[in-house]
Amino acid sequence: MEIQSFFALVVPFMVLFYLAVLLFIRAPRNVVFASLLGGVIMGLLNLLADLAAYYAHWWHYNLSGLILHLPLPFYATPVLIYGSLAYLLIWRFWRGRAHWFALLLLIGIPIFGVIRDISGAITGSSYVVLDNTLLAVLMTLVMWVAMFYAGYVVFKRLSSQREEMEVQETEQRQKDAVAQ
Repeated sequence: MEIQSFFALVVPFMVLFYLAVLLFIRAPRNVVFASLLGGVIMGLLNLLADLAAYYAHWWHYNLSGLILHLPLPFYATPVLIYGSLAYLLIWRFWRGRAHWFALLLLIGIPIFGVIRDISGAITGSSYVVLDNTLLAVLMTLVMWVAMFYAGYVVFKRLSSQREEMEVQETEQRQKDAVAQ
């Protein structure tokens, strides 16, 4: 029941929040698609790590309605918020006076994710039950670092290649305009 409630009540709000932030960031379409792909990579790695953790007995979810022992709607958060939205904010603030904010996001999101997951599991305030505490803590750390930065590398490569091509096209148009 918790998963259905999350899907019905929280996921639509996350999608609306994501779309509202897109209106204010005004990122080019290619950057938005690159950030979404980076977020999907992050979500898939999170899903695979949770599945491996279940079968390796590191941690498991204690919810009803799991599919393959996983709360599938919960992965909308790493895809949209911790992934795509974070990558867009890093892209937006990377150049300029707020560069420190982009660095804070780049370093702080994995740290926040690790601390939130571990403290929630240890205090019993999350749906995760740790089976092997030491390995679960270590794997949570590895999971967050790997999934966040793997998504960021995909985002950075796709968005920077497109930006370089656009800069080259703009320079070529300027040269052509001067030559005429």
